[in-house]
Amino acid sequence: MRLGLHALGIGDGARPEVIRAVAVAAEAHGFARLWCGEHVVLVDAPVSRYPYADDGRIAVPADADWLDPLLALSFAAAVTSRIELATGVLLLPEHNPVVVAKQAATLDVLSAGRFSLGVGVGWSAEEFAALGVPFAGRGRRAEEYLAAMRALWSGDPASFEGEFTRFDAIRVNPKPLRGGRLPVVVGGNSDAALRRAAGHADGWYGFNVPVAEVRSRVGVLADACARRGRAVEELTIAVAPSDGAPEHLPGLAAAGVTELVVVGAPPPDPGAAAAWVADLARTWGLAGQDRAGTAADQVREGPSRAGLRGHGPAAR
Repeated sequence: MRLGLHALGIGDGARPEVIRAVAVAAEAHGFARLWCGEHVVLVDAPVSRYPYADDGRIAVPADADWLDPLLALSFAAAVTSRIELATGVLLLPEHNPVVVAKQAATLDVLSAGRFSLGVGVGWSAEEFAALGVPFAGRGRRAEEYLAAMRALWSGDPASFEGEFTRFDAIRVNPKPLRGGRLPVVVGGNSDAALRRAAGHADGWYGFNVPVAEVRSRVGVLADACARRGRAVEELTIAVAPSDGAPEHLPGLAAAGVTELVVVGAPPPDPGAAAAWVADLARTWGLAGQDRAGTAADQVREGPSRAGLRGHGPAAR
């Protein structure tokens, strides 16, 4: 099973020197993918219930730094060369799909084809209101936006006519590097999110899922895939368990999980952040890769060594 790391973009993980340290160390120690989530807006006293905590409250303070995930991952791409990158997740209905299509393809090109677009529909009515986007119908909006973006990634010129967006004979470049396709992962733990992943995505990302519920969630996904004429094995299945431990890995793999995502907040000091990643790698049984022993040196030397070493797409 692959191991991913969801640790960038918030609080101390929003500082450029910490992003560099975490990204370089994660690559060196064998993590498969870096994930970065999104909120454009937080409010001090939300009415909307946060669905990934028992108390309905998000743990991130409203005044915390929270980077735009596409920009944060672009920075991470510049200081790495092998590790994959994913938004986990970008709240697609809040954005213009033509702009997101261009931004996502740009990041894919700049990272030499290492990017996957993880999307969700959002849970905060206050956030949608601040952005002037209707909260109702956000699921349909997200599905339509995905179809429109795929038209833009594969066609030149491209046209699309839908309920929420339309364009005619436009050119949006660059294109993603994998034959006009960009892997799309749908996040969310509800039945609706699993149906959306089965119908519209290349993978599913379950966030803060109790280990005991993973198998049942994957079962719902498999049923939804079958109704669409797909095999669930066609999808990547990444989960960030709320209570995961290394001893759970065999059971999660047997349930169909292809990537376990470790979620954590790095320390503020870059050297300590690199050591924190190394400790996570040891805890989760990663053997590391060719330069794991010198990750701290790479952090100190910056992107001139860590980001430009010769490991391009042909080496993967």
